[in-house]
Amino acid sequence: MKFVICSLLLVAAVATGVFADAEVNVEDGVLVLTTDNFDGVISDNEFVLVEFYAPWCGHCKALAPEYAKAAQALAAQESPIKLGKVDATIESSLAEKHQVRGYPTLKFFRNGVPVEYSGGRQSADIISWVNKKTGPPAKELKSVEEAEKLLKDNEIAVIGFFKNQESDEAKAFVSVANALDTFVFGVSSDADVLSHYEAKDGSVVLFKPFDEKKSVYEGETTVENLKKFVQVQSLPLIVEFNHESASKIFGGSIKSHLLFFVSKEAGHIEKHVEPLKDIAKQYREDILFVTISSDEEEHQRIFEFFGMSKEEVPTIRLIRLEEDMAKYKPESNDLSADTIKEFLQKFMDGKLKQHLLTQDVPEDWDKNPVKVLVAKNFDDVALDTTKDVLVEFYAPWCGHCKQLAPIYDQLGEKFKDNESIVIAKIDATANELEHTKISSFPTIKLYRKGDNKVVDYNLDRTLDEFVKFMEAGGDVSQNGESEEEVEEKPDEHQKDEL
Repeated sequence: MKFVICSLLLVAAVATGVFADAEVNVEDGVLVLTTDNFDGVISDNEFVLVEFYAPWCGHCKALAPEYAKAAQALAAQESPIKLGKVDATIESSLAEKHQVRGYPTLKFFRNGVPVEYSGGRQSADIISWVNKKTGPPAKELKSVEEAEKLLKDNEIAVIGFFKNQESDEAKAFVSVANALDTFVFGVSSDADVLSHYEAKDGSVVLFKPFDEKKSVYEGETTVENLKKFVQVQSLPLIVEFNHESASKIFGGSIKSHLLFFVSKEAGHIEKHVEPLKDIAKQYREDILFVTISSDEEEHQRIFEFFGMSKEEVPTIRLIRLEEDMAKYKPESNDLSADTIKEFLQKFMDGKLKQHLLTQDVPEDWDKNPVKVLVAKNFDDVALDTTKDVLVEFYAPWCGHCKQLAPIYDQLGEKFKDNESIVIAKIDATANELEHTKISSFPTIKLYRKGDNKVVDYNLDRTLDEFVKFMEAGGDVSQNGESEEEVEEKPDEHQKDEL
């Protein structure tokens, strides 16, 4: 079947002359672009989505079947939109020309002008995004047949039923359609369409293949309200975390997430998660329910972030994705509906205390020149007003931290006999502080003696610069001048993100 589709696409392309300048191979409906044919394809087609990939890239491999599925679906719809791909490891000049810095990188060319692709990685997301970029924000549905086709072609679709499309409510709906690229919107004022879907004038309905199959918006029709409605109702009551859902989970309007750490293979979802759908529905406007499988090796970093091991599953954690990334842990591992509901209500009422990770204080924490801090002894050491205390917040897996280690050890050796200076480090992945939040590694801070003022270290990571910084009590700029003489400059050092 794939061969037939590819052959038909290639024949049609040659017949219409769109690839007349150079030969263009087609794989699973996707145009194979090279240095020789790239410019010709872009100039001869109004709309082209191009993926720059590397054969060894795991994310590219995961995207490939969805990308091909999208290309074939668009071709079946006789869409003028083409999907192409470039092996950036072979066509390096093309990758450099289009400033490809990672894989996969997708760019959408409209009349030869590229824009960055910002949609999802599933075929439905890709189709929705490119259609949105090539037509009106909301497709006008003039008949029941057109509405049915919209729903058939898209897993999730939002339809606004407005007899007066110049009303404030209809305009708010179109604004939302314009803002949410990853969703398909339709709008209709046709009486037969309204009757067929039993829709009231002014109503907005989201159609989906899961849960209750459709959601009807109730409330004041404002842009902000409608955006939240679409983002919330387009997700299942309980979302499985994976590559495809990640952007919707973290990019949505709900910033508080109840995370179920489970094993699919052990049947935890059926036993512990499915019975909670009623509670998920009750809190869906405020808390997103997400499952994270311990069976997936790539989820190991998430377990580390919460200071957990896979042996603890099934269990839950709650996180608030604001600036403080506050985490909450239940008092017991009872996963009954009543216990979880009580836990969530305490969170909503502001009665939960944050769960901060900490290790036990090592017996030899002060044996070496670089002192080892954990959350339990941090304040006693770092906030000692009789000493200048330099602290490196590091992660065991951070490459930049490993490069810094020998220099930092030399710094500790330099000041080991100085009673007013302490050089210390803390594993920030295993220890959390209520007063200090770390988002990248290494982060280095001086807790100055006397007033405990916190001074961020932004100089070069050389022994000489560290020594100069400490001997000046942190009052040194990147140019070696006092802080009062020079405006603060941005940190130019590379850091590994959390």
